[in-house]
Amino acid sequence: MDAAVLREDMIDGLVHESKAVLEDEALTVAMGAVPRHEFVPEGAAYADRDHEHLGTRVLAPSTVARLLEALSARPGHSTLIVGAGVGYTAAVLAELVGESNVHAVDIARPIVYEARTMLERAGYGGVLVDCRDGAAGLSTYAPFDRILLEAATVSPPRALLEQLRDDGVLVFPRITASGKQRLEAHTRAGTLESFGAVSFEPLLVDGEQAGTLERNRTAREDGEYAARRAQSRTGWERDWIEWDGVSSR
Repeated sequence: MDAAVLREDMIDGLVHESKAVLEDEALTVAMGAVPRHEFVPEGAAYADRDHEHLGTRVLAPSTVARLLEALSARPGHSTLIVGAGVGYTAAVLAELVGESNVHAVDIARPIVYEARTMLERAGYGGVLVDCRDGAAGLSTYAPFDRILLEAATVSPPRALLEQLRDDGVLVFPRITASGKQRLEAHTRAGTLESFGAVSFEPLLVDGEQAGTLERNRTAREDGEYAARRAQSRTGWERDWIEWDGVSSR
């Protein structure tokens, strides 16, 4: 069947299914314009399911729709995607804000090369994709109006919040105290809105690669948890806390 017809059927399903995930008109047009078959193999391109490629998860169309609905990017917004994947989300975002306004980073170099190749092939060669530690953002092109983090974390990485404009928005899957995840939009001042349950892989840190059996997460996360616990203590407990040691682990 013709790809354009399959794409139209995909959009129709996202708009009219029982729990519609695609409501924004501009986003509907953008997703209808992107040739998903350039990013996902024929036969799976327009099915609403995830796809695995080079150790990374290519998000289902409904998930991309939920992320970008929450991001609410508009023409001219400078945007950053942390977790480039194969580039499909970046392509849809390029339709919304313009190619030159889309920047994407990924910690895995093979994924960066793949995203660049696929974006170029699909007609979005103006999107910048770089190999970086996502938690550090992309300060060279900051500040951003919108930042999308396609990986789960307990709290927004400080660097990403610092790279937002004063009225900017960061959307990311937050890991709650129960271990579940919720899609949230944050500003520099705090939580803006919650968009329901999601399921994403955790944010990789420098030195890790997608698909490995073990992830060395202690360098960053242990320090974050320790600092948070220390700051929550009151009274006599604070007297023996070595603040320098806690904050620098």
